Amino acid sequence: MEFQVLDDPLKFYNLMLNDISRAKSCIYLETYKFANDHIGIRFRDALTRKAYEGLEVKVLIDSWGKGPISDSFFEDLIKFGGDVKFFEKIKLSTDIFTRGHRRDHRKILVIDNDISYMGSMNITGYNINWRELALRTVGQEMAAIFKKVFKQNFEAFNPYFITNKLTYTKTIRFGDWELVRDVPSLPLQRLKKRYIQLIKNARKQVIIETPYFLPGFLLRKALMDASKRGVDVKIILPKHSDVRMIDILRNRYLGMLYKNNVNLLFYSPHNLHAKLMMIDNRIFSISSANFDYRSFRYQYEIALIGSDPEVLVQLKDHVNETIRNSENFNYEIWIKRPLIEKIFEATLVPFRHLL
Repeated sequence: MEFQVLDDPLKFYNLMLNDISRAKSCIYLETYKFANDHIGIRFRDALTRKAYEGLEVKVLIDSWGKGPISDSFFEDLIKFGGDVKFFEKIKLSTDIFTRGHRRDHRKILVIDNDISYMGSMNITGYNINWRELALRTVGQEMAAIFKKVFKQNFEAFNPYFITNKLTYTKTIRFGDWELVRDVPSLPLQRLKKRYIQLIKNARKQVIIETPYFLPGFLLRKALMDASKRGVDVKIILPKHSDVRMIDILRNRYLGMLYKNNVNLLFYSPHNLHAKLMMIDNRIFSISSANFDYRSFRYQYEIALIGSDPEVLVQLKDHVNETIRNSENFNYEIWIKRPLIEKIFEATLVPFRHLL
């Protein structure tokens, strides 16, 4: 198999569109956001051309993530035989504060039986300047796995019922790889449990890149325990994400982590939207999930965990570049932050599971 780590959205989109233009049999796309902007229109038109040529084209988009896109946006794609589904609309009910957060946050693209993509990037120009992370793979084995996963996701959804069959949530292991699928569940939280296990087994280093950092007690404890036993724990966050409330609330946890020797860095050029964990420069996880309550409890997520040397070399370069453009957490400034910020932090704590 061939691997390519991508963190520049424009390069990522151009490469995806080039692969789509050369597709011969099928294209499967699952994404959280698909915008009606210059990027979304390019993708829609490319998919429509392939449907017109007779290829099998299936698209699954989260209803919340699609924003104001109307059903007519994909009219020609559907007319030429493409199959488009919007994942569960938010419904007014007594369960709106949890049910409404059960979003399809996965990002998967499979082309023919040979190329697959997965990672953090949505189909939108909104993030064109962000630092992202996705993995492009050329190889039938990986494409076959993602093709199977996409079809199960696509078939599991209809407008009236979403099945969470265990066959659709089991971790898939193949060779040195594992594909962890997570669904909304308080008791399961497969991805969080796997991450805690990996952190507990770390001996030298833990590196995490995430745009939204609201770790629950067990994750915080695993990170601090790792640091206490001499593991170099680095958490890399955006200095300013696109969700101000999360930036405010995350501050509540930073002092505690810093005092327990967890290294905190803030990426400053733009928003950091990558979702990465590396353990001992030996194991990596590239995923759609953020390090927060919402991803681990309420959303449909996916993570590819592996130890391929070719991928690790590229990820090390990615992390090094991220760190070069990051600044260290300043504990003295944190201590002296305004009282109003502390009040906002305390006010947001009861809503931490929903942000």
